[in-house]
Amino acid sequence: MKIPKRLAPLLEDGLIDTVIRQLMSGKEAMVFVVRCDDEVRCAKVYKEATKRSFRQSVDYTENRKVKNSRQARAMAKGTRYGREAQEAAWQNAEVDALYRLAAAGVRVPRPYNFHAGVLLMELVTDDDGNAAPRLNDVEFTPELARIHFQALLRQVVLMLCAGVIHGDLSEYNILLGSDGPVIIDLPQAVDAAGNNHARSMLERDVGNLTAYFGRYAPELLQTAYSKEIWALYEQNALRPDTPLTGHFIDSDQPVDLNGVIREIDDARAAEAARLLRMQSLE
Repeated sequence: MKIPKRLAPLLEDGLIDTVIRQLMSGKEAMVFVVRCDDEVRCAKVYKEATKRSFRQSVDYTENRKVKNSRQARAMAKGTRYGREAQEAAWQNAEVDALYRLAAAGVRVPRPYNFHAGVLLMELVTDDDGNAAPRLNDVEFTPELARIHFQALLRQVVLMLCAGVIHGDLSEYNILLGSDGPVIIDLPQAVDAAGNNHARSMLERDVGNLTAYFGRYAPELLQTAYSKEIWALYEQNALRPDTPLTGHFIDSDQPVDLNGVIREIDDARAAEAARLLRMQSLE
């Protein structure tokens, strides 16, 4: 096939040997099947911002780190350099998330390299060695739906324990590989602790999974996993193997404001006493 222009630098630098075929074209990127030595991998070529249907909402990019203050100012002003920096940050977010999540044991495509705006990563395959289908292209029995739903909930928990929320998780960006579901498409991934929209994004991710698998196992539609997971996370009680029930009861007890104020005053008094002790020792 004709070599795509964006893949030429990888061929020239010896990172890939052959472009086999185009695998898919999505809202943010095109993916090609490539050969690297004896391995078949995939190359994700990001589309230019003006040619994507997925926009970089401030909800996703809130509190993302940039290299320096110059970049931050340029991105805020929307200059050409700023737009280029924003685009690079958007792409790097997926690369960083993949490495971070793979290290945490989350089932994502194994990343190999990121070069000239192209992400080289594992080609996820099915039992026959073909490119794995997306969940939305597969039909499930109620039993299989429950199994895959629980497996993906565990992946969501692993991600959150690693400090990451997918932000756009649905049946359209999950592959069904030979070893089970594999989560893909992470440029919009958010920092759970640094993004004010993290809770709503987690609830939407889990809600999408619940709605999809609930088509096959309707009892899942009555569960409240997202609220349970987030409550455990806020309490610092969420672990990769934390048992989940799917049940959650919102507290209807009023907040004890006087008690909160007393705790703040006690903390301030303790800090003042500590400073006095430190001064007396100097």
